[in-house]
Amino acid sequence: MDLIISLAVIAAGFGAGFINTLAGSGSLITLPVLIFIGLPANVANGTNRVGVLLQSLTAAGSFRQQQVLDLRASLMLAAPAIVGSVIGAQIAVNLDEQLMRRTIGALMIAMLVVIIARPRRWLEGRAEALEQRPGLGQMFVFFLIGGYGGFIQAGVGIFILAGLVLSAGYDLVRANAAKAFIVLCFTIFALLVFIYNDQVRWELGILLAIGNALGGWVAARMAVERGAVFVRWLLIAVVAVSAVHLLGLFELIGGLF
Repeated sequence: MDLIISLAVIAAGFGAGFINTLAGSGSLITLPVLIFIGLPANVANGTNRVGVLLQSLTAAGSFRQQQVLDLRASLMLAAPAIVGSVIGAQIAVNLDEQLMRRTIGALMIAMLVVIIARPRRWLEGRAEALEQRPGLGQMFVFFLIGGYGGFIQAGVGIFILAGLVLSAGYDLVRANAAKAFIVLCFTIFALLVFIYNDQVRWELGILLAIGNALGGWVAARMAVERGAVFVRWLLIAVVAVSAVHLLGLFELIGGLF
């Protein structure tokens, strides 16, 4: 494999791991890179999960070491996400995701309004909600999120953060810790589906994993050190750019010039 391609894949993995850990949508970096170097979209989708897996493992371990990861509560929300991810990954093996990308882009616009309009909800969390066991409504929400994560991965971290903050009462730092663990859990099972369907290029996946893991570790340390305010502003930036990308507005603007 060409050295420049290898370095580009590692660099893309680092950027994705960093953004995924603090916000989400890092796969909007890695998926285009994998497709650009010649992978079919479904194989790029499967290969990308190798990097996400190691990134999530590294980030979750770092958050756990810094004592901001509630492992028991995260596991309860990870369980329905795992079920959803297996279903989503199986659908993704053969389905075109264009319509879903547009739908998710519109949803991110709505989420951007919520993040900007209700900052305290994202910064402070709700202690009384954290003391309660996840209800059936929360379980169903994370089943749907897991389904989307299994399908395409890009942007799933943002929806997990929204679920953890708006329905489970987390602040952004603790939500990021729980998110890393939940993504780790359902990515294992989604990756198995792609492996079974022979849609993983391991040499590229391992290079991605190196970059993703480094990016995830750096971001996990930064999230705890900088606090929820820093993470919120990064989240706003990532959601805005992701929405514009998913709605195809970059291509539309480019066509005007």
